Amino acid sequence: MASPTHQATARARMRALALALTESLAGVVAQQGADLEDVEVTAAGRRTRIRVVVDADEGIDLDAIATISQAISSVLDDPAQAGGSLDAMHPGPYTLEVTSPGVDRPLTLPRHWRRNLSRLVEITFRDDDDAASHEQAARGGSTLVGRINAVTDTDVTVDVEGQPRDVAFADIAHATVQIEFRRPDEGR
Repeated sequence: MASPTHQATARARMRALALALTESLAGVVAQQGADLEDVEVTAAGRRTRIRVVVDADEGIDLDAIATISQAISSVLDDPAQAGGSLDAMHPGPYTLEVTSPGVDRPLTLPRHWRRNLSRLVEITFRDDDDAASHEQAARGGSTLVGRINAVTDTDVTVDVEGQPRDVAFADIAHATVQIEFRRPDEGR
């Protein structure tokens, strides 16, 4: 069994490698017309498991994921291509997983909100003791469910039972898309 110190060192190495990969792979993914959403690095026996989450405004299909996976593999196999700190932190033997974000991914950036226009979302507000909490109380609670109508860099307009509500991103603690098996605009 590994000692707590060894485990802490391994976790710190994985975090550092994830950061180096994020810096090195963002441009590679952007060249393929997508955004790098997340990089997770974990130990998997003698290998390093690298999970890369990518997305694009028009969505991401399997062909795009395959192309991005090949581009990332090229960089991992020859880190000098990417430059930066990856060259000194090569993961050694690795397993690569390139995927799109799941439907349960939190909406954290304006681009996440734009990609989900007209979708139903649940918003949980921050529980602060400032003016935002007073506005939150006026809305009738700490959560709001509505359909995304418009998005700017600082806020989102959500339709709640036919009434538009403007919500500043700064007031949002957590937001996720709600799964709908049949959207109202689809008919029967």
